[in-house]
Amino acid sequence: MRADGLDTEYKTSVSDVVTAADRAAEELVVSALARLRPADGILGEEGSAKASASGRTWVVDPVDGTYNFTAGSDYWCSAVALVEGPAEDPDRLLLGAVHRAAGDAGWVGGPGAPTVTSRPGADGVRRTRALPGVAAAAPERMCAATYLHGTHFGPGAGAADAALARRWTTATGRFATWRVLGSASLDLAGVAEGRLGAWFQHSVAPWDWLPGFALVAGAGGAGDLAGGWRIAGAPATVRTLGGILGAD
Repeated sequence: MRADGLDTEYKTSVSDVVTAADRAAEELVVSALARLRPADGILGEEGSAKASASGRTWVVDPVDGTYNFTAGSDYWCSAVALVEGPAEDPDRLLLGAVHRAAGDAGWVGGPGAPTVTSRPGADGVRRTRALPGVAAAAPERMCAATYLHGTHFGPGAGAADAALARRWTTATGRFATWRVLGSASLDLAGVAEGRLGAWFQHSVAPWDWLPGFALVAGAGGAGDLAGGWRIAGAPATVRTLGGILGAD
């Protein structure tokens, strides 16, 4: 599936896009939550916002990986998280859920709810299984998923951009290999499943972090915020990356 025929707009750059599908998907999720959880708050990437009367807020990313979606890649998903307290800095992360249309794959979990994945088998029967846990090997034996926008590189980059680029390069160099795949929630689901060894990205919005990190936490992983970088993986890997990315 791709965005052929859909209205597409650019937000901050040619890689930061929004389509009519993003807005329609967010409207669908918000309307369902209004019926099922009317006292809960809402924070959506595409602008939906409602104050919470219950102390709990749903953080909604209707299409995570919109650039991939518009380009015809199937590496995109829909994601939600449930938190207590302010969504930008929650007192407690309760749950995350991610659904990838390609393969009809889903993940649900959180700090107090071990993460499970669900998808159809070869016989068409849907099966759910608990995840074995995040990968705990040394970074030089793992693949990391990451992202840093191209504006931080090249002749137009300022001193702050160059510093971020240097830290990113140092961190990626600690791994056997790395991938820039374009959907934080799917990357974090990969960390939770043990397919990826770690994930890190600078200046991450709540809807790009909370749903996927809930899955990592439910699979025994850890997270950190170091120098503006969000990091997730096995505890030892997170500490190593925190020391690199958060260094003065």
